[in-house]
Amino acid sequence: MPVRRAAHAGSWYTDSGPELSRQLDFWLNQADLSHGPARAIIAPHAGYQYCGACGGHAYRQISPVVVRRIFILGPSHHVRLSGCALSSAQKYETPLYDLTIDNQVNSDLEITGQFEWMDMDTDENEHSIEMHLPYIAKVMEDYKRQFTIVPILVGSLSPDKEACYGRILSTYLADPQNLFIISSDFCHWGHRFRYTYYDRTFGSIHQSIEGLDRMGMDIIENLNPTEFTNYLKKYGNTICGRHPIGVLLQAVQEILRNDSSQNASFKFLKYAQSSQCRNMNDSSVSYASGALMFE
Repeated sequence: MPVRRAAHAGSWYTDSGPELSRQLDFWLNQADLSHGPARAIIAPHAGYQYCGACGGHAYRQISPVVVRRIFILGPSHHVRLSGCALSSAQKYETPLYDLTIDNQVNSDLEITGQFEWMDMDTDENEHSIEMHLPYIAKVMEDYKRQFTIVPILVGSLSPDKEACYGRILSTYLADPQNLFIISSDFCHWGHRFRYTYYDRTFGSIHQSIEGLDRMGMDIIENLNPTEFTNYLKKYGNTICGRHPIGVLLQAVQEILRNDSSQNASFKFLKYAQSSQCRNMNDSSVSYASGALMFE
Protein backbone atom coordinates (compact mmCIF):
# COMPACT_ATOMS: atom_id res chain seq x y z
CA MET A 1 0.00 0.00 0.00
CA PRO A 2 1.62 3.29 -1.10
CA VAL A 3 2.30 5.51 1.90
CA ARG A 4 3.51 9.10 1.54
CA ARG A 5 6.27 9.75 4.06
CA ALA A 6 6.26 12.90 6.21
CA ALA A 7 9.21 14.16 4.14
CA HIS A 8 9.48 17.58 5.84
CA ALA A 9 9.26 16.30 9.44
CA GLY A 10 12.52 16.92 11.29
CA SER A 11 13.25 20.07 9.27
CA TRP A 12 10.14 22.21 8.65
CA TYR A 13 8.54 20.95 11.88
CA THR A 14 9.56 18.53 14.63
CA ASP A 15 9.42 14.80 13.94
CA SER A 16 8.74 14.08 17.64
CA GLY A 17 5.05 13.24 18.04
CA PRO A 18 4.75 14.33 21.71
CA GLU A 19 6.63 17.60 21.10
CA LEU A 20 4.57 18.35 17.96
CA SER A 21 1.36 17.62 19.85
CA ARG A 22 2.36 20.05 22.63
CA GLN A 23 3.28 22.80 20.14
CA LEU A 24 0.00 22.48 18.23
CA ASP A 25 -2.01 22.45 21.48
CA PHE A 26 -0.24 25.62 22.58
CA TRP A 27 -0.96 27.47 19.32
CA LEU A 28 -4.60 26.31 19.23
CA ASN A 29 -5.08 27.47 22.83
CA GLN A 30 -3.71 30.91 21.93
CA ALA A 31 -6.56 31.36 19.45
CA ASP A 32 -10.24 32.15 20.01
CA LEU A 33 -13.17 30.35 18.42
CA SER A 34 -14.82 33.39 16.84
CA HIS A 35 -15.83 32.40 13.29
CA GLY A 36 -16.87 28.77 13.27
CA PRO A 37 -17.77 26.06 12.60
CA ALA A 38 -15.59 26.58 9.53
CA ARG A 39 -16.51 24.97 6.22
CA ALA A 40 -13.18 26.12 4.80
CA ILE A 41 -10.03 27.78 6.11
CA ILE A 42 -7.10 29.58 4.53
CA ALA A 43 -3.86 28.96 6.42
CA PRO A 44 -0.10 29.21 5.71
CA HIS A 45 2.37 26.46 4.83
CA ALA A 46 5.79 27.71 5.93
CA GLY A 47 8.00 26.13 8.60
CA TYR A 48 6.16 26.03 11.92
CA GLN A 49 8.68 28.32 13.63
CA TYR A 50 7.50 31.04 11.22
CA CYS A 51 3.78 30.40 10.84
CA GLY A 52 2.66 27.70 13.27
CA ALA A 53 1.15 30.28 15.64
CA CYS A 54 -0.67 32.08 12.82
CA GLY A 55 -2.14 28.81 11.48
CA GLY A 56 -3.64 28.00 14.86
CA HIS A 57 -6.15 30.84 14.48
CA ALA A 58 -7.68 29.17 11.40
CA TYR A 59 -7.59 25.60 12.77
CA ARG A 60 -9.30 26.77 15.99
CA GLN A 61 -12.48 27.45 13.95
CA ILE A 62 -12.93 23.79 12.97
CA SER A 63 -15.63 21.70 14.66
CA PRO A 64 -14.18 18.18 14.36
CA VAL A 65 -17.34 16.35 15.44
CA VAL A 66 -19.13 17.02 12.12
CA VAL A 67 -16.17 16.49 9.76
CA ARG A 68 -16.03 13.30 7.70
CA ARG A 69 -13.82 14.39 4.80
CA ILE A 70 -11.06 16.99 4.48
CA PHE A 71 -10.02 18.45 1.12
CA ILE A 72 -6.55 20.04 1.11
CA LEU A 73 -5.81 22.34 -1.84
CA GLY A 74 -2.13 23.26 -2.06
CA PRO A 75 -0.23 25.12 -4.78
CA SER A 76 2.46 23.29 -6.76
CA HIS A 77 5.92 24.72 -6.00
CA HIS A 78 8.12 22.32 -7.96
CA VAL A 79 6.28 20.85 -10.95
CA ARG A 80 4.60 22.66 -13.80
CA LEU A 81 0.93 21.84 -13.76
CA SER A 82 -1.80 23.52 -15.78
CA GLY A 83 -4.62 21.74 -13.95
CA CYS A 84 -5.00 19.86 -10.67
CA ALA A 85 -3.56 16.54 -9.55
CA LEU A 86 -4.66 13.88 -7.05
CA SER A 87 -2.48 11.76 -4.77
CA SER A 88 -1.75 8.14 -5.69
CA ALA A 89 -0.91 7.35 -2.05
CA GLN A 90 -3.34 5.44 0.20
CA LYS A 91 -2.07 6.97 3.41
CA TYR A 92 -0.21 10.12 4.47
CA GLU A 93 2.17 9.76 7.41
CA THR A 94 2.35 12.36 10.18
CA PRO A 95 4.34 12.17 13.45
CA LEU A 96 0.96 11.93 15.25
CA TYR A 97 -0.85 9.23 13.22
CA ASP A 98 -1.46 8.32 9.58
CA LEU A 99 -4.24 9.97 7.57
CA THR A 100 -6.28 7.92 5.09
CA ILE A 101 -6.91 9.04 1.50
CA ASP A 102 -10.51 8.95 0.25
CA ASN A 103 -10.33 6.55 -2.73
CA GLN A 104 -14.00 6.98 -3.59
CA VAL A 105 -13.77 10.76 -3.96
CA ASN A 106 -10.53 10.41 -5.93
CA SER A 107 -12.33 8.05 -8.35
CA ASP A 108 -15.28 10.43 -8.65
CA LEU A 109 -12.95 13.35 -9.36
CA GLU A 110 -10.97 11.32 -11.91
CA ILE A 111 -14.19 10.59 -13.83
CA THR A 112 -14.60 14.34 -14.51
CA GLY A 113 -11.53 14.11 -16.78
CA GLN A 114 -10.10 17.27 -15.18
CA PHE A 115 -7.57 15.70 -12.81
CA GLU A 116 -4.19 14.05 -13.29
CA TRP A 117 -2.21 12.03 -10.73
CA MET A 118 0.91 13.08 -8.82
CA ASP A 119 3.73 10.57 -8.66
CA MET A 120 5.12 9.85 -5.19
CA ASP A 121 8.25 12.02 -5.70
CA THR A 122 6.12 15.04 -6.57
CA ASP A 123 3.85 14.28 -3.63
CA GLU A 124 6.70 13.97 -1.11
CA ASN A 125 8.69 16.97 -2.41
CA GLU A 126 5.71 19.32 -2.14
CA HIS A 127 5.34 21.01 1.26
CA SER A 128 2.14 23.01 0.64
CA ILE A 129 -0.13 20.08 1.54
CA GLU A 130 2.13 18.34 4.08
CA MET A 131 2.41 21.40 6.35
CA HIS A 132 -1.32 21.11 7.08
CA LEU A 133 -1.32 17.40 7.98
CA PRO A 134 -0.11 17.70 11.60
CA TYR A 135 -2.72 20.39 12.32
CA ILE A 136 -5.43 18.23 10.73
CA ALA A 137 -4.29 15.20 12.78
CA LYS A 138 -4.30 17.34 15.93
CA VAL A 139 -7.76 18.93 15.62
CA MET A 140 -9.26 15.58 14.53
CA GLU A 141 -7.45 13.39 17.09
CA ASP A 142 -10.61 12.47 19.03
CA TYR A 143 -12.29 11.44 15.76
CA LYS A 144 -9.34 9.93 13.93
CA ARG A 145 -11.31 6.92 12.64
CA GLN A 146 -14.20 8.95 11.22
CA PHE A 147 -12.56 11.00 8.45
CA THR A 148 -10.62 10.72 5.21
CA ILE A 149 -8.54 13.26 3.29
CA VAL A 150 -8.52 14.41 -0.34
CA PRO A 151 -5.21 16.13 -1.15
CA ILE A 152 -5.33 18.18 -4.38
CA LEU A 153 -2.23 19.75 -5.92
CA VAL A 154 -3.26 22.93 -7.73
CA GLY A 155 -1.33 24.16 -10.78
CA SER A 156 -1.15 27.55 -12.53
CA LEU A 157 -4.82 27.82 -13.42
CA SER A 158 -6.40 30.33 -15.78
CA PRO A 159 -9.47 32.13 -14.38
CA ASP A 160 -11.65 29.84 -16.53
CA LYS A 161 -9.99 26.76 -15.04
CA GLU A 162 -10.42 28.13 -11.51
CA ALA A 163 -14.14 28.46 -12.31
CA CYS A 164 -14.22 24.90 -13.73
CA TYR A 165 -12.62 23.36 -10.61
CA GLY A 166 -14.78 25.61 -8.42
CA ARG A 167 -17.90 24.13 -10.06
CA ILE A 168 -16.65 20.55 -9.62
CA LEU A 169 -15.73 21.06 -5.96
CA SER A 170 -18.78 23.18 -5.05
CA THR A 171 -20.94 20.06 -4.52
CA TYR A 172 -18.46 18.91 -1.87
CA LEU A 173 -18.10 22.37 -0.28
CA ALA A 174 -21.91 22.55 0.03
CA ASP A 175 -21.89 19.50 2.34
CA PRO A 176 -21.37 20.41 6.05
CA GLN A 177 -19.54 17.10 6.60
CA ASN A 178 -16.73 18.30 4.32
CA LEU A 179 -13.97 20.70 5.29
CA PHE A 180 -11.69 22.55 2.86
CA ILE A 181 -8.14 23.57 3.76
CA ILE A 182 -6.74 26.20 1.39
CA SER A 183 -2.96 26.33 1.67
CA SER A 184 -1.40 29.72 1.01
CA ASP A 185 1.20 32.16 2.26
CA PHE A 186 0.76 35.82 1.36
CA CYS A 187 3.29 38.35 0.04
CA HIS A 188 6.81 37.04 -0.63
CA TRP A 189 8.76 40.31 -0.62
CA GLY A 190 12.38 41.05 -1.50
CA HIS A 191 14.94 40.67 -4.27
CA ARG A 192 15.18 36.91 -3.68
CA PHE A 193 11.47 36.66 -4.58
CA ARG A 194 11.87 39.17 -7.46
CA TYR A 195 9.11 41.27 -5.90
CA THR A 196 9.81 44.65 -4.32
CA TYR A 197 6.58 46.64 -4.71
CA TYR A 198 6.71 49.57 -2.27
CA ASP A 199 3.97 52.17 -1.80
CA ARG A 200 5.56 54.85 0.41
CA THR A 201 2.19 56.32 1.39
CA PHE A 202 1.88 53.39 3.84
CA GLY A 203 5.11 54.34 5.62
CA SER A 204 7.88 51.76 5.97
CA ILE A 205 8.24 48.74 3.68
CA HIS A 206 6.59 46.24 6.05
CA GLN A 207 3.58 48.56 6.38
CA SER A 208 3.32 48.78 2.59
CA ILE A 209 3.43 44.97 2.38
CA GLU A 210 0.69 44.68 5.01
CA GLY A 211 -1.42 47.28 3.21
CA LEU A 212 -1.11 45.35 -0.05
CA ASP A 213 -1.90 42.01 1.64
CA ARG A 214 -4.90 43.46 3.45
CA MET A 215 -6.26 44.84 0.19
CA GLY A 216 -6.25 41.25 -1.13
CA MET A 217 -7.66 39.88 2.13
CA ASP A 218 -10.58 42.35 1.94
CA ILE A 219 -11.39 41.10 -1.57
CA ILE A 220 -11.28 37.48 -0.35
CA GLU A 221 -13.63 38.42 2.51
CA ASN A 222 -15.97 39.84 -0.15
CA LEU A 223 -15.81 36.38 -1.81
CA ASN A 224 -15.27 38.00 -5.22
CA PRO A 225 -13.16 35.84 -7.60
CA THR A 226 -13.09 38.35 -10.48
CA GLU A 227 -11.97 41.18 -8.23
CA PHE A 228 -9.28 38.91 -6.74
CA THR A 229 -7.96 38.05 -10.24
CA ASN A 230 -7.90 41.76 -11.14
CA TYR A 231 -6.07 42.64 -7.91
CA LEU A 232 -3.38 40.03 -8.65
CA LYS A 233 -3.06 41.33 -12.21
CA LYS A 234 -2.72 44.92 -11.05
CA TYR A 235 -0.25 44.49 -8.17
CA GLY A 236 1.37 41.12 -8.92
CA ASN A 237 1.26 40.27 -5.21
CA THR A 238 3.18 37.02 -4.69
CA ILE A 239 0.40 35.10 -2.92
CA CYS A 240 1.55 31.53 -3.64
CA GLY A 241 -1.87 29.96 -3.02
CA ARG A 242 -3.67 32.40 -5.33
CA HIS A 243 -5.07 29.55 -7.46
CA PRO A 244 -6.38 27.42 -4.56
CA ILE A 245 -7.94 30.63 -3.19
CA GLY A 246 -9.44 31.36 -6.63
CA VAL A 247 -10.96 27.86 -6.77
CA LEU A 248 -12.50 28.34 -3.31
CA LEU A 249 -14.01 31.71 -4.27
CA GLN A 250 -15.47 30.21 -7.45
CA ALA A 251 -16.92 27.25 -5.51
CA VAL A 252 -18.58 29.63 -3.01
CA GLN A 253 -20.11 31.69 -5.85
CA GLU A 254 -21.44 28.51 -7.47
CA ILE A 255 -23.15 27.50 -4.22
CA LEU A 256 -24.66 30.97 -3.74
CA ARG A 257 -25.93 30.99 -7.35
CA ASN A 258 -27.63 27.62 -6.89
CA ASP A 259 -29.11 28.19 -3.45
CA SER A 260 -30.34 31.67 -2.56
CA SER A 261 -31.09 30.58 1.02
CA GLN A 262 -27.36 30.16 1.74
CA ASN A 263 -25.30 32.90 3.36
CA ALA A 264 -21.51 32.69 3.25
CA SER A 265 -19.11 34.77 5.29
CA PHE A 266 -15.31 34.73 5.25
CA LYS A 267 -13.25 36.38 7.95
CA PHE A 268 -9.49 36.72 8.40
CA LEU A 269 -8.51 36.24 12.04
CA LYS A 270 -4.73 36.66 12.07
CA TYR A 271 -2.00 38.31 9.99
CA ALA A 272 1.75 37.98 10.52
CA GLN A 273 5.07 38.53 8.75
CA SER A 274 8.22 36.40 9.08
CA SER A 275 10.14 39.64 9.74
CA GLN A 276 9.58 43.37 9.29
CA CYS A 277 11.22 44.74 6.15
CA ARG A 278 12.72 48.19 6.58
CA ASN A 279 15.12 48.49 3.65
CA MET A 280 15.25 47.23 0.07
CA ASN A 281 17.73 44.44 0.92
CA ASP A 282 15.39 42.85 3.48
CA SER A 283 12.96 40.05 2.67
CA SER A 284 9.89 38.57 4.30
CA VAL A 285 6.94 36.24 3.80
CA SER A 286 3.46 37.14 5.07
CA TYR A 287 0.93 34.76 6.58
CA ALA A 288 -2.84 35.09 7.01
CA SER A 289 -5.38 32.76 8.58
CA GLY A 290 -9.10 32.95 8.02
CA ALA A 291 -12.30 30.91 8.03
CA LEU A 292 -15.39 30.52 5.84
CA MET A 293 -18.81 29.82 7.36
CA PHE A 294 -22.16 29.04 5.76
CA GLU A 295 -25.35 29.89 7.63
